[in-house]
Amino acid sequence: MLKEFRDFIARGNVMDMAVGIIIGAAFTAIVTSMVDDLVNPLIGLFVGGVDFSAVSFGLGEAQFMVGNFINAVIKFLIIAWVVFLLVKAVNAIRDRALRREAEGKPEPEAAPPPPQETLLAEIRDLLKTRQV
Repeated sequence: MLKEFRDFIARGNVMDMAVGIIIGAAFTAIVTSMVDDLVNPLIGLFVGGVDFSAVSFGLGEAQFMVGNFINAVIKFLIIAWVVFLLVKAVNAIRDRALRREAEGKPEPEAAPPPPQETLLAEIRDLLKTRQV
């Protein structure tokens, strides 16, 4: 079981995922600061100085922090947009590299037949010459 776990951890996909999670956590902090410190004040200028984090309403004993939800939606949209742009850029780079590769290389020749087939063809040819 330990060997399986070691093999699982050593796979490239797991390491890529770990790096992505760490970078994602750091990126989330940047987006949170951007939304709280830049986007919300800018939106507040257009809607009359409303600070979204303070927007809430009460229903009996419960207090619903609608502003926090709005902040979370804004953060999600920003992160989703950046991820979309990154994926689009990576796909464009990959497509460009594949096109260059395809343009620069001639069509690959057919692979030689397996040695067994070559040997059988030689035996067949030898047998044909003996019968004649």
